[in-house]
Amino acid sequence: MSPPVRRIAHLDMDAFYASVELLRYPELRGLPVVIGGRAEHKPVIKTNGSKHFYKLREYVGRGVITTATYEARAAGIFSAMGVMKAAQLAPDAILLPVDFKAYRYYSRLFKAAVARVTSQIEDSGIDEIYIDLSDLPDDTLTLAKRIKLAVRDATGLSCSIGITPNKLLSKICSDLEKPDGITILEISDIPDRIWPLSVNKINGIGPKATQKLASLGITTIGELAKAEQSFLQIHFGRSYSSWLYEASHGIDQRPVITHTEPKSISRETTFERDLHPNQDRLILSKAFATLCIQVAEDLSHKGYIGRTISVKLRFEDFYTVTRDFTLSVHTNDSVLIRRAARECLRRVPLKKKLRLLGIKVSSLTSIHSMCGIGASLQRELPFLT
Repeated sequence: MSPPVRRIAHLDMDAFYASVELLRYPELRGLPVVIGGRAEHKPVIKTNGSKHFYKLREYVGRGVITTATYEARAAGIFSAMGVMKAAQLAPDAILLPVDFKAYRYYSRLFKAAVARVTSQIEDSGIDEIYIDLSDLPDDTLTLAKRIKLAVRDATGLSCSIGITPNKLLSKICSDLEKPDGITILEISDIPDRIWPLSVNKINGIGPKATQKLASLGITTIGELAKAEQSFLQIHFGRSYSSWLYEASHGIDQRPVITHTEPKSISRETTFERDLHPNQDRLILSKAFATLCIQVAEDLSHKGYIGRTISVKLRFEDFYTVTRDFTLSVHTNDSVLIRRAARECLRRVPLKKKLRLLGIKVSSLTSIHSMCGIGASLQRELPFLT
């Protein structure tokens, strides 16, 4: 008896950050809006009660687009594009600052809504999840509609869903009918629906691999599927060429992992301009403290404590260094994290300007598995006194 066919869904929230902002500012619906500004780019309330929204043309500095509405994407704006470059494409597009606190709130809402339909969920990011629908009795389309309705009722937001026999294909399909789409695909549909797509639609084929494949005359998934494995191995090595072959044929046996322990929790920030360790000391100190607080909050929210505190520094010449300090006990206290991070900083010569600063906590354990650590911290860490 053959095993039952799996039904794996990939749910991707539509332009998630931008959509959350449109809940806050519904008057911007239908307009090109980009998320990527600083706190000072919040809308200004005028004396008559109207709002002034900053536009891309008013932005000065170094920064990148986090996401954009579909109207802005139509102008050629996409995630990770420099804000100044985006301003050249759509100078009148509305610019809003990033608000990760709000995005995490809505992320929790939509995931909780899906969890009321099934617990077989793999958290894949702030705006996407995999769902194993294999054991549910309802037909696939009914389940997809029920999940989308649950998400909309809980958040007011739309999502797109791809449902196929595996994670690789579902990830591709959730992007085919955006926004607010449903794509259901069987293995027999691969030649017609998947093979005409560009190879970069496969999650795991990045820009460099796409460029290299193009140089070999391979631009579509179908062309990749027809390539001999021996030919691919010459150019990509045994392991990656084998994966390329399987991916192009829609082969993926990975299970939906409903629970996984994180290895680390981190925050980092790229400065609008390179900052001098002495002349910009106040700005750097504030950023440093903020990152420590944010990491501590992330740890508390996710229920973890950690022992190893790391600092990441990227200088003006893009040279990057990291330093670690391992505590004798676990913590999620921002003050203790900040003091340990300072120990890391003391081991780095700060002679060049900085463009990036990051804080990471690793060697994690569940907060529920340990207790009574607070009183021991000051006793066991002499540098904290």
